[in-house]
Amino acid sequence: MSETVLFSQLCRKFVDENDDTPAQAQQVVYYSLAIGHHLGVIDCLQPALSCPFDAYRNWIATLEAGSDARRKMEGVPRYGEIVIDQNHVTMLARAFDAALAGQNAEQQAWSRRLLNLLQAIQQEPAIYVMVRRLHD
Repeated sequence: MSETVLFSQLCRKFVDENDDTPAQAQQVVYYSLAIGHHLGVIDCLQPALSCPFDAYRNWIATLEAGSDARRKMEGVPRYGEIVIDQNHVTMLARAFDAALAGQNAEQQAWSRRLLNLLQAIQQEPAIYVMVRRLHD
């Protein structure tokens, strides 16, 4: 059995039209969106980056030992998934940018792709990235 790490980026959101919220209560759904809650909202995630699990572990090992960025990325092996949002952009961008010099070509390509995803979050804070460990 092989394992993969998949980075998926939020590509769109929509209100679930099949949800059981009565028409007179729809305003609650839109209000909850405005304050950041996801009542009756479906997030559509699009695959953005994939790498073998063992290669992922080697890649994040290029980050500074004991750093917040490395601890964040180690959440995938530990918990099976992590979310990267606007709160993590600066920390991760600095760490992966600094690690580029010590990475092989494949790791550099992954880092550059992740840096692009982080830039998208920086430009639109509603975007986030879900990183999951998948068992094939």
